[in-house]
Amino acid sequence: MVETLPDLDASQPLPSAPWFEPGARWTARQVLLHVLAETAQHVGHADIIRESLDGAKTMG
Repeated sequence: MVETLPDLDASQPLPSAPWFEPGARWTARQVLLHVLAETAQHVGHADIIRESLDGAKTMG
């Protein structure tokens, strides 16, 4: 999907929602970074839960 983008500065208007400013747009770069950050955060949360269940540590 990323390869089909004309460039990472291609933008898309955001939906009307209280947490977006009216007329806000995000570039493909912003979307990809947001997805990466959210994925990393939630994977970290899942790892904490797993460690509390099985007692195994992945780091330290």
